[in-house]
Amino acid sequence: MKLHELKPAAGSKKAPKRVGRGTGSGNGRNAGRGENGQNARSGGGVRPGFEGGQTPLYRRLPKRGFTNIFAKQIVSINVDRLNIFEDGSVITVETLLQRGVISKVKDGVKILGNGDLTKKLTVKVNKFSKVAADKIEAAGGKAEVV
Repeated sequence: MKLHELKPAAGSKKAPKRVGRGTGSGNGRNAGRGENGQNARSGGGVRPGFEGGQTPLYRRLPKRGFTNIFAKQIVSINVDRLNIFEDGSVITVETLLQRGVISKVKDGVKILGNGDLTKKLTVKVNKFSKVAADKIEAAGGKAEVV
């Protein structure tokens, strides 16, 4: 097979629909858009959610809750993710970022207690759950709040 012999699979290429090219084509005159209404015009049609002047659903539904603009966004990771570090190493927020354990710091990092820790590590982050701190100390390491 040579480059000039390559062809697409049969039926995979379809010619585009040519509208507005005479009545004999079957898509002449109004070009498949119907009679002259709003939708037949260039740029015509209604915006998403428009219900013909009736109050749309997104305005009829009640508003719920609120967003606390002072809430702290804490990045949480489980204690078993710390097993990628070498035994006896000191783990800070910067080392977690460098190794790709977390992608952003936001307002702090919290270690949660899911999973098992097999390495002796010194962990220095913003928060610990009680279970996570116990597991780090049970493995022979230290949990220090920064």
